[in-house]
Amino acid sequence: MTAVAHFSYQNEPAPLTKEQTRIPISSAHRPFTKRPIKLADALDFWSFAGAAANVAMQMARPGVGYGVAESKVESGALMKHPWKRARTTTQYLAVAILGTEEERMAYRKAVDSVHRHVRSEPGAPVKYNAFDRNLQLWVAACLYIGFEDTYQLLQGKMNDEQAEAFYASSSTLGTTLQVTEDMWPKTRAEFDVYWNQACRQAVLDDYVRAYVDDLLNLRMIHWYLRLPFRNLLKFLTIGFLAPYFREQMRLEWTAADQRRFEHLFVFVGFVNRFIPRFLRHGGSHALMVDLRRRIRKEKNLV
Repeated sequence: MTAVAHFSYQNEPAPLTKEQTRIPISSAHRPFTKRPIKLADALDFWSFAGAAANVAMQMARPGVGYGVAESKVESGALMKHPWKRARTTTQYLAVAILGTEEERMAYRKAVDSVHRHVRSEPGAPVKYNAFDRNLQLWVAACLYIGFEDTYQLLQGKMNDEQAEAFYASSSTLGTTLQVTEDMWPKTRAEFDVYWNQACRQAVLDDYVRAYVDDLLNLRMIHWYLRLPFRNLLKFLTIGFLAPYFREQMRLEWTAADQRRFEHLFVFVGFVNRFIPRFLRHGGSHALMVDLRRRIRKEKNLV
């Protein structure tokens, strides 16, 4: 059996195609460095433009969707404490990509203390457990997709060699939790096989769709903050969703919308060239400073 076959699913429909599961990237890569591209190069503040879309993708897997929507851990509930949830999520990404092994272990321990309480009740129609490694693999894969999409929207489509280099260190997105190294697809091509197969298991029902709709309409923040940002968030979110996920969310997206989305990122990518790297990536490094302070002072990390 080949390594690629390891990621196939028995007794399931044929995998979806890349055209269904990925957003299109039309512009060619604009090289800005001679060194191999790394995942850390995607830690631009614009990489969070697709954050809501990424949450929607993650929650499309029923075990994740119900785990988030039904979670009894109020302190980390997205709809009740959105700013805290945003900090812990972005800090997780920072430590997974920039942290040392010791820092990742400390964050894993903190997240585990919360995840112990996230499991379905006996007899629940949708079974889930936050320690389910397959669900964590799905979440980590969604996170990788988000970084790759935003990087390419800003810098242009990578060739195969660049994409492989970019992918090389991505396994820590999952192994910072319970995903084992051998579960993470070894190559970029194997990741595509896993992704197109796994997307078949991402099916939104009305319950989770309503929860995600509340998120997209910013119903978890005050109305005076919601009004100026809601339309932009929805536009960015739908743009970052591949056709398959738009169908799951029952969202419309026209060819004109796609052109506006692409033109926006051509403009943003151009402007980004003139913004110093330490400003564009500074937020992630600030989160690492905060994490190290919390570890040193033995404060809660999540």
